Amino acid sequence: MADVLLDAKGLNCPLPILKAKKALLGVPDGGTLEVLATDKGAVKDFEAFCRTTGHELVAQGEETGVFRFLIRKK
Repeated sequence: MADVLLDAKGLNCPLPILKAKKALLGVPDGGTLEVLATDKGAVKDFEAFCRTTGHELVAQGEETGVFRFLIRKK
């Protein structure tokens, strides 16, 4: 279970990333943020976001059109 859950379903790029960046401010170091999104571009966006910010993309997956990303804050 993540420390914080962000429901970004229905939002298009770049809003899921921008909202995740803001939500991570409320996550303690080492804590996790779970993001739910429906934008297909979010897969590459969150991979790039974690690579450039140093946060860890712990898990990602897709089920019935909803993409799930679990990010550990560094």
